[in-house]
Amino acid sequence: MNKPIEPRLLQPVEAFADYRKNTEARVDARAEESAWRQGARVGVSRPHESAHLHVAGEATYIDDIPELAGTLHCALGLSPVAAGRLTGITLDTIRAMPGVVDVLVAADIPGANDCGSIIHDDPILCDGEIRYLGQPVLAVVAETRNQARRAAAKAKDALRVEAQAPVLTPQDAHARGEYVLPPMHLLRSADGQGAGGVAAAIARAPRRLKDTLTVGGQEQFYLEGQISYAIPREGGAMHVHCSTQHPSEMQHLVAHALRLHAHDVHVECRRMGGGFGGKESQSALFACVAAVAAAKLHRPVKLRLDRDDDFLITGRRHGFWYEYDVGYDDDGRVLGAQITMVSNAGHSADLSGPVMTRALCHFDNAYWLPNVDMHGYSGRTNTQSNTAFRGFGGPQGAIAMENILDSIARQLGKDPLDVRRLNFYGKDEHNVTPYGQTVADNIIHELVAQLEASSDYRARRDAAAQFNTASPVLKRGIAIVPVKFGISFNVKHFNQAGALVHVYTDGSILVNHGGTEMGQGLNTKVAQCVAHELGVSLDLVRCTATDTQKVANTSATAASTGADLNGKAAQDAARQIRERLAACAASRHGGTAADVRFANDQVHVGGKTLPFSAVVAQAYLDSIQLWSDGFYATPGLSWDTNTMQGNPFYYFAYGAAVSEVVVDTLTGEWKLLRADILHDAGKSLNPAVDIGQIEGAFIQGMGWLTMEELVWHPQTGLLTTHAPSTYKIPTANDCPPVLNVRLWGGQNVQDSIHRSKAVGEPPLLLPFSVFFALRDAVSAVGNHQVDPPLAAPATSESILRAITAVQAAIKSGGNAPRSV
Repeated sequence: MNKPIEPRLLQPVEAFADYRKNTEARVDARAEESAWRQGARVGVSRPHESAHLHVAGEATYIDDIPELAGTLHCALGLSPVAAGRLTGITLDTIRAMPGVVDVLVAADIPGANDCGSIIHDDPILCDGEIRYLGQPVLAVVAETRNQARRAAAKAKDALRVEAQAPVLTPQDAHARGEYVLPPMHLLRSADGQGAGGVAAAIARAPRRLKDTLTVGGQEQFYLEGQISYAIPREGGAMHVHCSTQHPSEMQHLVAHALRLHAHDVHVECRRMGGGFGGKESQSALFACVAAVAAAKLHRPVKLRLDRDDDFLITGRRHGFWYEYDVGYDDDGRVLGAQITMVSNAGHSADLSGPVMTRALCHFDNAYWLPNVDMHGYSGRTNTQSNTAFRGFGGPQGAIAMENILDSIARQLGKDPLDVRRLNFYGKDEHNVTPYGQTVADNIIHELVAQLEASSDYRARRDAAAQFNTASPVLKRGIAIVPVKFGISFNVKHFNQAGALVHVYTDGSILVNHGGTEMGQGLNTKVAQCVAHELGVSLDLVRCTATDTQKVANTSATAASTGADLNGKAAQDAARQIRERLAACAASRHGGTAADVRFANDQVHVGGKTLPFSAVVAQAYLDSIQLWSDGFYATPGLSWDTNTMQGNPFYYFAYGAAVSEVVVDTLTGEWKLLRADILHDAGKSLNPAVDIGQIEGAFIQGMGWLTMEELVWHPQTGLLTTHAPSTYKIPTANDCPPVLNVRLWGGQNVQDSIHRSKAVGEPPLLLPFSVFFALRDAVSAVGNHQVDPPLAAPATSESILRAITAVQAAIKSGGNAPRSV
């Protein structure tokens, strides 16, 4: 009788080997293996440092931390109306409910009742003005989470309010002149005549396009919801475990709420179950409430949101409304453009200012615009305060220009690729952005040409046209869209980072840095940089939790700068240790420090080969410092917020994607048939991790543009799509059966970490190709004679409305109805 096979978990190396089998066509596996054997620890594919913990269910998140004795649980009572005044609260009924220990209101906050990231306009708890339906008004603290939630649900009966009519759309806010920030203006006129020069260039153009566009917002939908666990410490100090992308900001805001110094507040985050920008600033409210409750009651307090409450309380990607006027010539070359962008900022400023700045700075995408007049307005509405989301305004800015070029191509009867290519930035001329930065590393021509050939774009476009001719119901569409994305924080001083590296006497290495791990592989890349610098195996390096008591004054892990900044800082720290070890080894064994080589866990010195651990042990005996701090600040950045001119980006990341779709014109249903992606990650630190980021960003961006629809009730202001039952994100079934992802084979012209490029945000613009492939398919309904009025998200309902509009225009003998 055969012995039964015992079940066991797939080991990390085996799991990664299986993944490599599926990615060998996309990465040069042989070259990577050769480089690894020669001592390279960067530029090679290695599994995520926590992958084995993720699949085994052993990775510790905030809610997995064992609760201390006496831990209480907190839930928030929310406003039942979207706008008005809070005139009173009756708490007796809530206080009397089972398990309730206390109920907190704004007056119980000892310090500032504010969690605003930049502008101090965002109350922790409502103190009079009701700004949106779902705004936290009170906090219930109880013995159990269920008891706290049940009591908090009674808030609607405890509140006395005077309701007002809410403002819910950016168009309405713009019409009323209600903004959370002053408007922004970015202008370039070829003749130096300012806005008048741009208007004249548009007026002189042989052709003109006027139109509007609406692009919706997007929920981050991180798998781990917002959560904070506050623990009082001796001397009035506070320790907060917080799922956040910005521990230092949480430290400062908690300190302000408690009227403490920053050194009294300790914020720690080992990992997040996703962030996508939603935990950059918006984790603050929950950290502050938990800390205030813990300080008042002298007991640990945990606040973990229900998914519905997370939707109702927190903000998300800004939805935008655009109005533009563009002049162009008979070839499709843009001669002048005026555009007004109005974002739905929500009830407070949050990060709407820098989001709008980045949107304006990415309107050009990959294109030279000789005359441009841009206006950005952050509309104040009675909705959740919108915030950071992967791309941070860049996608909202760039999609407007792509929509313009797509319409121009249709007006001229040309392939949109030809019109896009005609407007590309040049190499030696036509290479300065509207904000004054020279595009010094332009590879968009070569990259798009390579993708055009490898994807067989032209032949597939002809095949789609033939298919559409023979198919009255199903229509195919195909589009290729380029990406140019600037990398750096818009605020210059945020572009800095610190790190600590400790080498222990057994040769093992501990690393701490200011970045946060949210599944993107930052700790993996930082560990690779340290291992490479010290010439050791990756398993000798361990990254620890982000901790405000270890690296202070950190920037948010955002703007795709995590590896750029923290990798450089960790490299700096490791380099100092390596130089000390080299000097020590040379003094003991001969030769010069410059000739000492570290590779493959060995040190080559004076004709000898010694184990790395032995050299470390000798250095300890010689009283050599075996730990170091490292620091990095991005060079060459400048930005004038008044003129909106400067060099805000260290470099640009490029990419392009081809997508092909099929649309059912009777229902609006559609399917993505194939996607081909070529993306510029520079000299990738970890090709497998980067390809994973590109794939994830592509699907996430596709969700934003095609299915993730946010709907507020027009009278009450309730966000009706506040759960997975009504808000639909992409699933595995939405991935195309053919998804070809390759990395561009170049390196960064700037001295980034090992000449790599950021890969977190830029790929989110690649699924523009899906949206414009859908637009192409809808256009085919009218034989490409009518410009489809398709808004984003292009849900099946939106697609069907656009099809109906095209059919009506054809029946009436019309053409693109809103172009002149």
